[in-house]
Amino acid sequence: MYDVIVVGTRVAGAPLAMLLARKGYRVLAVDRASFPSDTPSTHYIHQAGLGLLKSWGLLDEVIATGCPPVRELNFTYTDIVIKGMADPSADGIDAVYCPRRTILDKILVDAAGKGGAEIIEGFTVTGLLTDGDRVTGIRGHVGDGREQEFRATLVVGADGANSIVAKTVGAQTYEGSSAACFVYYSYYSGIDWGMNHRTGFGEQQFAAWPTNDDQYLVAVMRKRDRFRDFKADPDAGVQEIVDQIDPEIGARLRDTGKREEPFRPMLYPDNYRRQSFGPGWALVGDAGYHKDPFTGWGITDAFKYTQLLADLVDESLSGARPFEETLPEYQRERDEQSASTYELTQSISELTLTPYYDSVFRASSLSPDYSKKFFGLIAGLYPPDKFFGEQELGELYAQVDFPEADRHVAKTPENNSAPKNAAAPL
Repeated sequence: MYDVIVVGTRVAGAPLAMLLARKGYRVLAVDRASFPSDTPSTHYIHQAGLGLLKSWGLLDEVIATGCPPVRELNFTYTDIVIKGMADPSADGIDAVYCPRRTILDKILVDAAGKGGAEIIEGFTVTGLLTDGDRVTGIRGHVGDGREQEFRATLVVGADGANSIVAKTVGAQTYEGSSAACFVYYSYYSGIDWGMNHRTGFGEQQFAAWPTNDDQYLVAVMRKRDRFRDFKADPDAGVQEIVDQIDPEIGARLRDTGKREEPFRPMLYPDNYRRQSFGPGWALVGDAGYHKDPFTGWGITDAFKYTQLLADLVDESLSGARPFEETLPEYQRERDEQSASTYELTQSISELTLTPYYDSVFRASSLSPDYSKKFFGLIAGLYPPDKFFGEQELGELYAQVDFPEADRHVAKTPENNSAPKNAAAPL
């Protein structure tokens, strides 16, 4: 009998197993993959996420893999350009890192095992055990082996958007919207562009950042209705997008860039929040909450809300408060803390800024002080309620040369709806 069974051992499940096992609880963590194992990802870990890795004693291990630090960020949205970096975090982190998932996930799984969790890799969960309406365990098998059953006080699904735990308990989606774009990415040698996150006219975007093995992840995004045409020749499609957004970088890609691995095409799941707790079960990571990859917050959010869940589960397992109190608090706090990021991501991932966000980001680009706050917002270090505060935005507009008619200090239905045909193709 375990205290907790965790289904899925990537960036949400492995840290959860590690944190609870380190507190002395009996934890079983299973995953159908064997590690090292790859998975689609932005790779990007914001300073807030790196702070959690540091608190867990794992940041130095990630850095030691040779993943290069990024200390200057370059964001553009059509003709809006914002460059810079957030101030170092309270714990001194002055960079971001984008490690390969084959490396990061292996570090996390190993840390869970070293922390005292029992790990079973290559384990396929075929169902949940129940007692009435309460989940009491899992059943499944390794490879073609015999079916096994394991029981626990709490079963946590950390098994992604297609979570078998979520499906089996019937976890309902209570907030959501359709995903806007498709993504193609791969790994390239022979380029050194720095970190770029560039959205151009014509509803298209490319991103590039350094990762392990002296390679860059290069990704492009376009609206979903262009997926069929793009996949006919993705190399040409990537080159076309980079050329149109930044001809100089496009020339460098053509002259020296070499794609080292096959493309990863992705039609991302829709944005959603699912019911993430019930009798004997909980969901964490993409199993309970997912948003478009555009803002690169997937890994950082997984770390952040895994820590939240671990702390609250500890309260219940230690007898301080019952699960009937702590699990609803987990979902409520997760939703409240992620509300601004969730709404912002849904809006700007459409690849067309609303008048409100256009005015805020355009004015921010004209102020060195507010540009630094922008990167603090992106890093998870500067509070959204202050960055988008009406008083703060009013002061920003007063400091820069900005048309009076475009000074939006608060979102309204009129200024927070994307204008039709706002971005004309080049």
